[in-house]
Amino acid sequence: MPDIITTLPELESLYGEVSKGSLLKETDRIVPEYRALIEVAPFVALATSGPEGLDCSPRGDGPGFVRVRDEKTLLLPDRRGNNRVDSLRNIVRDPNVALLFLIPGIGETLRVNGRAVISVEPALLESFAIDGKAPKSVIAITVDAVFFQCARAILRSELWNPDKHVARGSLPSAGQILAALSPERFDGEAYDKALPERQKTTLY
Repeated sequence: MPDIITTLPELESLYGEVSKGSLLKETDRIVPEYRALIEVAPFVALATSGPEGLDCSPRGDGPGFVRVRDEKTLLLPDRRGNNRVDSLRNIVRDPNVALLFLIPGIGETLRVNGRAVISVEPALLESFAIDGKAPKSVIAITVDAVFFQCARAILRSELWNPDKHVARGSLPSAGQILAALSPERFDGEAYDKALPERQKTTLY
């Protein structure tokens, strides 16, 4: 591929100087203004890296499910999933993580970079229990950098515009995807039929 940027001077010459606000917004701790965003966010993407490569995992629960323990620490419960535990495998070997918080209806997003450990402290797990079901682990993140991202990406994508929502039936279902990828016969129709109830009963 021709015309590739390969040096920082080339990159900086192309884009110009960073604005004052873009530098001012970054902090090394969770200030009250950023805490307010975290406490209403029901969704976060967790990015990790490890020997097998990169991973970016969606995490969601009730607003504020990521707990602010103090200005330097976030606690993220690892709710029930598919047991691939790609993020956790990475964290065990490389603690560096990045988080992207989204709030429905809000254009700004919040980015957090830090270092994570996986806690199985019984009292901590129990403090995150829902319907009597505690997570198997909690990801404790030491915050290194926090800053908000402006609303341009959300505005361009019209992410929160209900008129732009895609009809689920217009896309391949989970069962159809699994059937297409399976080297053996896979009953995608049965999988799709059972999926809603299975998801409902295994959220926690």
